[in-house]
Amino acid sequence: LQSTPSIWPTRGWVTSGFGYRKSPFTGLQEKHEGWDIGARSGSPVRATADGVVSVAGRERGYGKLIEIDHGYGVVTRYGHNSKNMVKVGKKVKRGQIVALVGSTGRSTGPHLHYEVLVSGVPTNPKNYILED
Repeated sequence: LQSTPSIWPTRGWVTSGFGYRKSPFTGLQEKHEGWDIGARSGSPVRATADGVVSVAGRERGYGKLIEIDHGYGVVTRYGHNSKNMVKVGKKVKRGQIVALVGSTGRSTGPHLHYEVLVSGVPTNPKNYILED
């Protein structure tokens, strides 16, 4: 269970869910491959499961991004951070602070963009969260 992304990555509320939505930038329908969780800038972002940091830097669209490999083909992404707190290769534990909420990259305001990928395929984070 420690390697399953089963906790909320930050305190906040889901402002945009997984699936198709109207883009806030183009107004066109597009697939949203994760959750946007509205939160105050600087709020802690926590690893949702044990793993190893595979990306820690800036990525197009995501702004400052952390990506964690949890093994078994499961990867989580944490985007639009104001600050990344871990480096590539770092082992992290579930609940450990890995970044701070921000609005970097393609963003309309402070929030965390959170994704869960299984074998490279984006999946709905709600299928994994075990707490309210």
